[in-house]
Amino acid sequence: MVRVLLLGAKGRMGQAIAAAAQKSDVEITAGLDLGDDLTKHIDTCDVVIDFSNPSATDTLSRAFRKAPKPAVIGTTGHSQKERDLIDEMATSVPVVFSPNFSVGVNALFWLTRKAAQMLGADFDLEIIEMHHRLKRDAPSGTAKKLAEILGEARQLDYAKDVRHGREGLPGERPRNEIGLHSIRGGDVVGDHTVIFAGAGERLELTHRASSRETFALGALRAARWIVGKTPGLYSMEDVLGL
Repeated sequence: MVRVLLLGAKGRMGQAIAAAAQKSDVEITAGLDLGDDLTKHIDTCDVVIDFSNPSATDTLSRAFRKAPKPAVIGTTGHSQKERDLIDEMATSVPVVFSPNFSVGVNALFWLTRKAAQMLGADFDLEIIEMHHRLKRDAPSGTAKKLAEILGEARQLDYAKDVRHGREGLPGERPRNEIGLHSIRGGDVVGDHTVIFAGAGERLELTHRASSRETFALGALRAARWIVGKTPGLYSMEDVLGL
């Protein structure tokens, strides 16, 4: 039985993880939210799962200095300073950091990388993502990860070559552009499409999530996997052996 301290327990993902844990070999030792004292509970767990808020990263980092524990971080929308804190944590504890814990989405990451490598520079790259109306950050962490994968495969720079939407007269589309478009509405759990548009043909890779349970099961799988690993920054692709 793996003992998990769950951060963000009252959120949508926190509730989904708690429900999934009841049907698995994982015990939730405590469910905490912003404002709760993490240090009172961290000694009783084997691993921390964080789906709370990017602002909790500093609190988590300070807690690990006193009681090092493996961590699974699924929160998105981090600032660069908060991303740097996660990198720093990973020097002393093992951390699985992923924008999406769905097995299908991580297969999409892998397929996107392979398709970009195979198709080459003759295909234009576009990403479309849609989420429920209550999602606060845009684009989604998953869409950012897809753009990063495309950038690595095509040797493009995220800061320079990613374009968020188009308006007015933007001119002809440059070859080195990655279009990234966010849609918000309803109760959509998460849809992501990567488009490779060439001359006379188009390839689209799409993943649609209909339930948060798929993300919850992936996070619990990551929690079981990370226990006993050496310090370092891991992805869900590492967990799945992709």
